[in-house]
Amino acid sequence: MDKFEILIAFATNALFVTLLGWYLITNLQWYNYSLSRVILKHHKPQWHVLYFIIPFIAYYTTGKFFVIFFVFAILPSIIIWHKRLDKKLVLTWRVKRFLILLIGLTLFQNVLCTLKDACEVYGVFMPLAVAYIGSYIIEKYLFMVYKKQAKRKLASMKELQVIAITGSYGKTSIKNFVAQILSKKFNVYATPRSINTLGGIMGDVNNSLPADTEIYVCEAGARESGDIYDVATFVKPQTIVVGRVGEAHIEYFKTLKNIIATKLELMQSPRLEKAFIHNSVTNEPHEKVTFFGKEISNVNATLDGIDFDIQVDDTKLSLHTDVLGEFQTMNIAVAVRIAKSFGMSDKEITNAVKELEPVEHRLQMIKAGGKLILDDGYNGNIDGMLEGVRLCSLHEGGKKVMVTPGLVESTDELNIQLINAINKVFDIVIVTGALNAELFKKNLDVKQKVMLADKSSLTAVLANQTKSGDIILFANDAPNFI
Repeated sequence: MDKFEILIAFATNALFVTLLGWYLITNLQWYNYSLSRVILKHHKPQWHVLYFIIPFIAYYTTGKFFVIFFVFAILPSIIIWHKRLDKKLVLTWRVKRFLILLIGLTLFQNVLCTLKDACEVYGVFMPLAVAYIGSYIIEKYLFMVYKKQAKRKLASMKELQVIAITGSYGKTSIKNFVAQILSKKFNVYATPRSINTLGGIMGDVNNSLPADTEIYVCEAGARESGDIYDVATFVKPQTIVVGRVGEAHIEYFKTLKNIIATKLELMQSPRLEKAFIHNSVTNEPHEKVTFFGKEISNVNATLDGIDFDIQVDDTKLSLHTDVLGEFQTMNIAVAVRIAKSFGMSDKEITNAVKELEPVEHRLQMIKAGGKLILDDGYNGNIDGMLEGVRLCSLHEGGKKVMVTPGLVESTDELNIQLINAINKVFDIVIVTGALNAELFKKNLDVKQKVMLADKSSLTAVLANQTKSGDIILFANDAPNFI
């Protein structure tokens, strides 16, 4: 090859490897940096064929014509793929380290091959493999460093009370309600958003946990056995909550029994003093366990909020909250029990419940342009979605519109149950994404159903199909890689 051809091959290879690396790290970020999940559990494995395998094979089989294929096919297709994503790559330091390592290795390889005149074709697999392995080693080392740092910080806060919360459904709501109620009397800090992995909690402790915190409320999530145990033995909570357990993430755990066993790993905290466990999880008595879920009565849940009674020991509290959704009574009930265990009075608790603010994207009411919007985008369990449907049935006036991808990481049977409820209430249903599209298309029986491959045109559809007086329920929100 002459110098110009070498330059073109050099640049094409560097850009091509970088694009493949971008695709790889994007998928790894979606699946919690688990390569096995990216390969074996990806919801759209055809993407791997289109954006990785075919380009990879083409690089080694098309010879000097690859640059044409790259410029006119691969490059634009990956750019379009990236633009259409509703959950794009977040450039965290972990991602930056991977990309810097990948680009550095690629350039080093190409310079070395050029100087030695040793390569007919610049390598692709080697820099990707070495960058992935190198990044994995770096992150493991940094993980251990950050873990030691976070442990030291927690150990230095001698009086800190830790409350850890897990469950299949409602753990983020419980966390927020516990934090809001206890903050009326104590200096409380809670993990933000849905941070619930060991790595996320470590980062939160190191970077955000104030030194004067009296009560730290954290959420513990899991994708496999042992995840909850790791959190329990790291933050060592004195108080734990195991909320409702069901078949969420069943594809990872295979059986409900495995899910329950994993959630109960929180009981293995070495400093455990009190445990509040929903009666759907177990009925096995334990000296430190208080069961909850049956103490609620006289529930009236409407679009104006919830009125309900709760029996705590020998006391009955009559409570009101502007938070929507009958299922939230259970989450508030355990927060009330925890507040009582921390010495808050009935009056303090009643007033705190009255002032509770809804958790963002969990049956959050928004009024816009005369339309009533129920944003339940972060609620992906059957009970929560059925409650959203019920609340919409109470709306009088305009059309009832639902936007949903259906239940994710669940079963066809539960999706059918959801569809049957939807058919009784809604005028228009907009189904987003391909995951449950066929199931909904076949079983929906409403005046109008709209099937969208992604959410790029959703705003326009809603503008055309809805008007003032309508109610719109956003039920669950699956990113388009699902």
